[in-house]
Amino acid sequence: MFSRSKVAVFVDGCFWHGCPEHYKTPSRNSKYWSTKIQGNIARDRDTDAKLEAGGWTVIRAWEHERPELVADWVACVVRSTSQGPSRGK
Repeated sequence: MFSRSKVAVFVDGCFWHGCPEHYKTPSRNSKYWSTKIQGNIARDRDTDAKLEAGGWTVIRAWEHERPELVADWVACVVRSTSQGPSRGK
């Protein structure tokens, strides 16, 4: 979290957060896992809504995304939402 600029960053695991590109329901205990993952997704959405209601910008990246691209994205958002004078970065 970047509290000064009110930016929250999450890097979600493809399995645990139901990545639309990579998540596959396991063949064993599939009902359990489907329910578990849907609950995680619902919790993520609830967390996002609460943070956004508090004036935060939420960034969610997937674990498979290139770290340097995510870092650039985060830096850009933090710079654009920073409050107070710029430090020239």
